[in-house]
Amino acid sequence: MPDTPQPAITRSLFLFSVLYGGMVCIAGVLGVKQVALGPLAVEAGIFAFLLLVILSSAVAELHGQRTATTLVRFGFVPLIASALLIQFVIALPEDAGMYPPAIEAFPIVVGQGARMMIAGLISYGTSQTLNVFIFSKMARGEGRLLWLRAMVASVISQIVDTILFITISFLGEREIWGLMAGQMLTKVILSIILVPPLISATVALGRRLDR
Repeated sequence: MPDTPQPAITRSLFLFSVLYGGMVCIAGVLGVKQVALGPLAVEAGIFAFLLLVILSSAVAELHGQRTATTLVRFGFVPLIASALLIQFVIALPEDAGMYPPAIEAFPIVVGQGARMMIAGLISYGTSQTLNVFIFSKMARGEGRLLWLRAMVASVISQIVDTILFITISFLGEREIWGLMAGQMLTKVILSIILVPPLISATVALGRRLDR
């Protein structure tokens, strides 16, 4: 019986997909820490989310909008699986010899309430899909101004991500407008500074891998 032809997966798509899945999982863990960047303050998960933006944009540039959108949708698989696994591990009894401060810290560091989990899923899916859409539509079939398209798409998607996540997570529980404004400002500045060089380097790497 002849072998069934398998779909071609380039080296860049394979590598970027693996990295994408890892960043989806680690973003929530990193977000526990608040970092100070001069006068700006932001949760550390932004760095992983910026890499998600870079990777999805690079896949859109190299393999098309449909492939990049599929990558974003598949990102729900490790995101949901890791969240369920975390809750399972938290529910298990601790070993008697476990370092006492770690017993208290572990659920705080990796655990999230149901409301924040839902907020994360909604904001992730919406913002990443929007990022791919804006980045791809700005190309108009020419693929020029890579750095500008990626930066604009990142800025808009990060603003949407912040609005959705903070509103769904904290509306009715605390004042959200100051928190939202500070987070959006920091994410916009980081997108302007980091996205242009990173998307250029990532796409160049992808093209080199696929030669």
